[in-house]
Amino acid sequence: MSKILEVNNLQVSFNTHGGEVQAVRGVDFHLDKGETLAIVGESGSGKSVTTKALMRLIPNPPGFIKGGEILFEGKDLAQLPEKDMQKIRGKDISMIFQDPMTSLNPTMTIGKQIMEPLVKHQNMSKNDAKKRAIELLKLVGLPSPETRFKQYPHQFSGGQRQRVVIAIALACNPKILIADEPTTALDVTIQAQILELMKDLQNKIETSIIFITHDLGVVANVADRVAVMYGGQIVETGTVDEIFYDPRHPYTWGLIGSMPTTDTEGEQELVAIPGTPPDLLNPPKGDAFAIRSDYALKVDFEQEPPYYQVSDTHFVKSWLLHPSAPQVEPPEAVKVRHRQMPTNYKEPVLVEEVRS
Repeated sequence: MSKILEVNNLQVSFNTHGGEVQAVRGVDFHLDKGETLAIVGESGSGKSVTTKALMRLIPNPPGFIKGGEILFEGKDLAQLPEKDMQKIRGKDISMIFQDPMTSLNPTMTIGKQIMEPLVKHQNMSKNDAKKRAIELLKLVGLPSPETRFKQYPHQFSGGQRQRVVIAIALACNPKILIADEPTTALDVTIQAQILELMKDLQNKIETSIIFITHDLGVVANVADRVAVMYGGQIVETGTVDEIFYDPRHPYTWGLIGSMPTTDTEGEQELVAIPGTPPDLLNPPKGDAFAIRSDYALKVDFEQEPPYYQVSDTHFVKSWLLHPSAPQVEPPEAVKVRHRQMPTNYKEPVLVEEVRS
């Protein structure tokens, strides 16, 4: 596959009264055409800041891109003038934000909000933009699109508002769609519908997706590859199978071990990761996760680990993969979840029969 986006050594900081908060510290990843890359990690790990930096949406001040490259179709977005970025946002790269209510303008009808990027980026007439907006409302599964076109955000449920936000993001058939925890504010039934909708739309318009989440259960259903973030860095990246069935970083073990499963044989123990994420005002020396890890080595507190290659697609930032490191097995909680995960987890495990 060819790369549509390549991020090299991205660094993003925020100036505060206490000093410089180094929110993103040397992030590297790429996105292939037509694939879904999930970025996972705890709150505060740098996921949203990373993706907002891709669209140059970091408020300045106090935030700024300190260094690195964001290469999109041969252009470094980190160095692009704001006027040129305005031509890319919403057209080539779109974003679905976390809360659909705050993403929509309560004083404008839904139809006008969908028409806006069509008129601005596609130079459509108002009549053509209206027809396209109604098509998009139908595409994202909203009934009576002609009626809905004239309504306001408060007349929609949470799931319906998120569908509208998706329609706006897809209006110009973007090459990259960034979804920043798009299902967090929704109940589990609506979550499943939105995720299924996104997969279906991706096949129809052949866009590439960056999916931000803290929920590994969501990742298994939507992603091709996974990047695990911690302390403003990517600590492990690989295919979904590699991350779920052959995780190598202790932080990834902690995330998997804390996942609830449908264990019907007795009580299930959920494992919590001890401690809290690091203070990025004063980033720790060495491995940022060392102080929370039961598997930390002496070198973890002294020197930052490099990336070790496990396979062509699997890279891990941990001293445990050094040839001289002791052999360490994943904790039992991770092994238990491996045994409980179905091998065909991307296939539906429950099918509802619809009768006419």
